[in-house]
Amino acid sequence: MGLLKAHMDSVEDHLLAISRVPANSGHSLHKGTPREAFIREYLENHLSQNLAIGTGEIVDADSRPGAARNQIDIVLYRRNYPKLSFGGGINAFLAESVVAIIEVKSTLTSDELGKSIRVARRVKELRKHVVKSLYTGYQPPSILSYVVAYDGPAQMKTVHGWIDPIHRAEGISYPPMGATADTRVNVASPAVDGVFVLGRGFVQFDNFPMGFANDAVRKQNPDMHWVVGDTAKGSLLLLFLCLTLAMSGTTAEWLDPSPYVTDFSLPPGGLSFGR
Repeated sequence: MGLLKAHMDSVEDHLLAISRVPANSGHSLHKGTPREAFIREYLENHLSQNLAIGTGEIVDADSRPGAARNQIDIVLYRRNYPKLSFGGGINAFLAESVVAIIEVKSTLTSDELGKSIRVARRVKELRKHVVKSLYTGYQPPSILSYVVAYDGPAQMKTVHGWIDPIHRAEGISYPPMGATADTRVNVASPAVDGVFVLGRGFVQFDNFPMGFANDAVRKQNPDMHWVVGDTAKGSLLLLFLCLTLAMSGTTAEWLDPSPYVTDFSLPPGGLSFGR
C-alpha cells in the first residue's frame, strides 16, 4: 500500500473514532458542530495553502441585501479574492472565489441529502464574472459541491437511489454528458458532485478526470451519471483527490467587478475633473 493511501485511511479511521465522542451529547446541534470542526481541521492540515476555509454565504453580482441565502458549512475559496465580513466569523464569499463547498452530516438520510442537493443547486446557479486570459490543466466546470457524512446506509446504492427522486421533485435534470471522459470533464453537475460516507463509500458524479469508470463502461452505459462505490476505507482519499485536482490547474484570471457596482453612481453635480 502506498503512503498516501495508508495515511488517508488512517485519518479516515481517526475521524470516525473521534466522531463517536460528541455522539454522547443529548442535542443534535452539539453532535453536529464538533464533527464539522473535525472536517475543518482535516482540510486545513491537508489541502493546498492556496485554498482558504470559511463558513458563510456565497454571493454574486445579482445578490441583494437581506435576500434569503444558504449558510454553507464549509466554503473553500481562493485566498487572492476578497470576502465580506458580517461579524462573528460569518462571511460572504464572492462566487468568483469559491472552488468548492462541503456540507457535513452526522448521519446521512434522504431528507438530509435533499437539503444538500437544494443548496448545491442554488450555489451552481450563481454567476461568475471573471476575465480569463489563459488556463492549463483541469478546470472544474462549476463550483464543486460535496457532502461528507459520518454515518449512513450500509450500502451506497441506497444513497444513489435517493438522488433521482430528489432531482425529480426539485425539477433538476441532467445535462448531456457524452460518452468519453474528455467530454464529460467539461459538464457541470446540476447539483452535488459527490457524496462521501466515511467508512462506507461514495457516490460521485461522472465528470471527474480520474476515477473508477472508463470510456468502455460509458459507451456501454451512455445514460450513466454516477459512479457508486462501497469501501470501508478510501472515501476520504477520494475526496482529497477531488479537492487537490480542483486546485491543480493553472489559470490566469481576475475579477470583473463592474457587474457588482452597476448601481454605484454620483448625484447630479457630484463629479468634476481636474488636472
